[in-house]
Amino acid sequence: MAIESIGGKLPSIIQEAQKQTKDISGFGNVLGEFIGSVNDDQLKSAQITNDFISGDGVEIHEVMIAGEKAKTSLELLMEIRNKTIDMYRELTRMSL
Repeated sequence: MAIESIGGKLPSIIQEAQKQTKDISGFGNVLGEFIGSVNDDQLKSAQITNDFISGDGVEIHEVMIAGEKAKTSLELLMEIRNKTIDMYRELTRMSL
């Protein structure tokens, strides 16, 4: 039975650790983009509502669709936040 040195495996271990770090920052980027998308939906809904009120040729169904889209995306964001907080609490409870 031959014993291998760790020196041969060290570069692959370092690359794996760097890949995992990139995956974590990727999650942050995805979450940031999603938050920006929710904000855009909210702003678009407000703009369409203002256009409808001022009589700029916007139909009521467009206002309702934009409002429901903004509401649904905000509710999804809140659920993601709640699940993330629950996960964090569970992890901290496990580490104690």
